[in-house]
Amino acid sequence: MWVQRDITIYKKNRGFHLITDDIVESLPEIKNFNIGVLQLFIRHTSASITINENTDASVRNDFEYHFNKMVPEGEQFYKHTSEGEDDMPAHLKTSILGNSLSIPIKSGSLKLGV
Repeated sequence: MWVQRDITIYKKNRGFHLITDDIVESLPEIKNFNIGVLQLFIRHTSASITINENTDASVRNDFEYHFNKMVPEGEQFYKHTSEGEDDMPAHLKTSILGNSLSIPIKSGSLKLGV
């Protein structure tokens, strides 16, 4: 059985956000799968998706710090700034982190680890 659906994640401020609950709530069919794979693809070119720690917020804060150091805003050598000084850095961060994930499904739930 295949299911395809568009899911809207409402605009969030810049940063690393937990969206697992949004995904699961939008796909109640997951509980009907004994085995499968959830393929997620984010269509926005300046947003990315990754799997990481969800119990300790300091991990998300450290990610934000690291990526802002690695890809700083406001650099004079960026030419693409039509949507602000964070526009090109956001595109670079998306290219580094990626725009899709494959998540195993087992016994009706996502197998994300602990």
